[in-house]
Order: sequence, then C-alpha cells, then structure tokens
Amino acid sequence: MTRSRGTGRTMTSHSDALIIGGGFYGCVIALALSRHLRHVTLVEREPELLTRASLVNQARVHTGYHYPRNLQTAASSGENQLLFAEIFKDCVDDSFTAIYAIARGLSKVTPSYFERFCRQLRLPLKPAADDVRALFAPRLISAVYECREFAFDALALRHFLRDRLAHAGIELCLGHEVAEVEARETGPIRIRLGAGGTERTANRVYNTTYANLGRIGGIDCQGVRLRHQLTEVCLVTPPAPLQGLGVTVMDGPFFSIMPFPAAHCHSFTHVRYTPHVTWAEDGAPAPTPDAVRARAHESRFPWMLADGARYLPILEEIRYKKSLFDIKTTLTDSISDDGRPIAYHRDARNPNLVSILGGKIDNIFDVLNVIESDMVREAV
Repeated sequence: MTRSRGTGRTMTSHSDALIIGGGFYGCVIALALSRHLRHVTLVEREPELLTRASLVNQARVHTGYHYPRNLQTAASSGENQLLFAEIFKDCVDDSFTAIYAIARGLSKVTPSYFERFCRQLRLPLKPAADDVRALFAPRLISAVYECREFAFDALALRHFLRDRLAHAGIELCLGHEVAEVEARETGPIRIRLGAGGTERTANRVYNTTYANLGRIGGIDCQGVRLRHQLTEVCLVTPPAPLQGLGVTVMDGPFFSIMPFPAAHCHSFTHVRYTPHVTWAEDGAPAPTPDAVRARAHESRFPWMLADGARYLPILEEIRYKKSLFDIKTTLTDSISDDGRPIAYHRDARNPNLVSILGGKIDNIFDVLNVIESDMVREAV
C-alpha cells in the first residue's frame, strides 16, 4: 500500500474506477463515476489539481459565437454554457461585456453571415455601443457586436472540485505518474505508478491526460489523430476602456483579449502568434509534450501587440505582465471547420479502458452523457 498525497488516506490496491489526470475533465469525471461506483481513484502526476491546460487557456466559457463555421459545435456550446454557469456559478465571471468584431479583410465570415448564424442559434447579439465601436479602426473592422459570454476562474474551480472530491470520498493521489497500463480482454486492468513500479488494479480506467493522451505505456489510442501546439497565453493589464470588456476579432488570423479571473488580469492571445510549435501524431516521430514545454522561451507578445493594435489601437496602452506556456491538443479532423468535438476512445482489448479528449471546457457535459449512458446500460 502507498500513502495518497492530498488526502492523507492510504491507497488500496484495487478501485472500481481509476481516472488518470487531475485536470478539469478528470475531476468532473471522477465525481460522476462516484455516483455509481463505490471506490473511485484520481491519479495526477502534479502536486496539485488543474495546473496545466485547465489553467493555461483563455478561460472562455463558450456560448457559440466562436464557431460560426461549425453549427454543431456552436449549438452544443450554447447548451453547455447554460449548464456550466449553473453548476459552477461561483467559479464564473459574467461581469464583463463580450465584444465580437468582424474584420474587413482575411475574415472567413461576413457581418451578414455572423448575424444570420446568431439568429439561427438564438444567440444574443446587438450592435455595440458607440463608445465601444469607436475603439476599433473602421478601415479594418466592418462590424462590432455586443454578445453574451463568460469567463471561468481556474483557481476557484480547483477549490470547488477539491471540496467536492473530498465530500464524495474519492481517493486523490497527487504527485504520482501512471507509467504503464496493462489491459486484457477480461479481468481487472493493471496500472503501474511511477518509476518505483507500485502496482494496483481497477475494473475500469479513464485516461484524461490531454497532451499525453497517447503516451502512457500500454494504452492504445490508434485511430485518435491528435494535433498539438505549444501555445503562449500573455497576461496583461488592459487600459481603462478595455477593463470591463472581453474582445474577440474574428474569424481568421486575429486575436482575443478577455478577462482572466485566476490572475485578476486579462489574457491576450493571437491565432497566428500564440502557437509556437505545431506537430501531429501521425505515426512519424514526434517530440514529447514535456520536451516541447522545455523549449518555451521568448515571448511573442510584441508581435501580437503590433498586429492587434492595427485593429484595436488602444491595445498600445496595455501592460504586459508575463506569459503562460502549455500544450493545446485537438483532433486533426477539426482543423478545416474549427470544430471542437470530443474523442471517446475504447481500447481494442478492453472497452473499460477509455481515453478521452475534450475540445473545450464545456464539452465535459458531452462526455458525461456518454459515461452516464454506459452506466445505465450496464445496470440493466
């Protein structure tokens, strides 16, 4: 037996379900499983929950505006945003006004298309106030809209989920890395933790390790085609006219500046300059996510600022604080239409070994629907 860091309890050798990865998805999946199963274990290699991709992102709770070229993703976002805001209401910042602007050149959508799209999905949309429109360069921006969108506070989510995990009696194992998983056609799945080789078993295993999804020994993710990017999220202090706004210029090689509640500032990202390195897991040799993170060095903030200020001149007054680097992982099939579908992949040897990739934070409800269906079907 080993001591479970983070809970003070002793890890037993067998679990009804073991979740690999203590990000937002792993925590919420563990809570969902605990309603059906007696002994649920969550294993996270970092010393704390929600430290990687769950923290290093735009902190946007999508309503759907971001995906005018993928109606399925946009509609799902609209529905899931309502659920997210209800369940995690104490972790959501809705105090700002979301602004979406359409560029005159290079944009993949026009104002008329965007308005039609919002009407079709019944997304709140109205022309931005005069003082907001005046912030943009009219030569480069064709339309500016006021929308309805939220941001989430990753640190508040961490505390919220940590409390819920403890209340649900979920065994939390921090600072332990899963080195290998052995799944056979029948019988429990074997899991080896860390270099020391501590072993345990579980009736079912859920791999939610995101950028490391296909890199745990013994887990077969063939058929899940992944695309990775080392991304930079700049944290900035905006000038007064932008402090109550979240601005997105779309749809193409443009940018967003919006509240980042976890650091009490704004995030600044650019479609062209935020990705530093991009690679696909297509069978060719690829760097490990840890190796790529180690290459994070010089910020591209000056490039982001120079381009963004052409469209929103007041950006020249923002103050740079620091940059956060991490890996963003998507399905390669989502590149053409900017969709964010989930991946729910069952191992060919044992269907109780599942690898999960979520496209956005609110996609969690799509994953939970699949898990709930599994549980109901098995109970019949």
